[in-house]
Amino acid sequence: MNALVVRHPGGRDPLWRRQTGEVTAEHYFTAEPSAPAERGEIAFNAAGRDYTLVVASGVFSAGRLDPGTAVLLRKGGLPDAATTGVFLDLGCGYGPIASVLATESPQATVWAVDVNSRARELTEENAKRLGLTDRVRVAAPDDVPAEVVFDQIWSNPPTHVGKAELHALLERWLPRLAPDGVAWLVINRHLGGDSLHTWLVGLGWGVERMASQKAYRVLRVRRKTG
Repeated sequence: MNALVVRHPGGRDPLWRRQTGEVTAEHYFTAEPSAPAERGEIAFNAAGRDYTLVVASGVFSAGRLDPGTAVLLRKGGLPDAATTGVFLDLGCGYGPIASVLATESPQATVWAVDVNSRARELTEENAKRLGLTDRVRVAAPDDVPAEVVFDQIWSNPPTHVGKAELHALLERWLPRLAPDGVAWLVINRHLGGDSLHTWLVGLGWGVERMASQKAYRVLRVRRKTG
């Protein structure tokens, strides 16, 4: 189980809005956040390892490890040390998923992609703190070379931005899965998790609900064969 501990400098919580669960579209789609970059740290455990990551206001879920992300890391099929290939953390935020993937699979390359420049800076900083810069590549969406395909895609996608934006995001990135690749998605069922499952099946993807916990669905998405 992920043990969540949030630490903030000076004994105060400058990120309280994020802790209350307030989410706005700016977290996902604003390239240059307008909020001051008030910094803190988040500590959590994933796959038996302890992590402490730097966070800042103006990025998604800067006051705590997002519950959906926690469920994905706990219930998704995390790769092991022998796993190779190219992974994508889509909408990486400050980098919790990318950090765990790169730690668990040191032979893999992890692309951490986000439109938010502050999120990318934090992911780079956290990768450096964890000694992962040799395997984590941080990029804006348009900076990922077109020829790169992914063996695994991991994402806690931005359901709050609306169905059209979410669908466009997945229609852009899921086709970049390798022929035998797999995507792991976590979706809040109150924000369209079940309808997204149906929509993906309608597009011809093979979709399995692998877990349900705390209103979140963990979906495994593959190309259909045969």
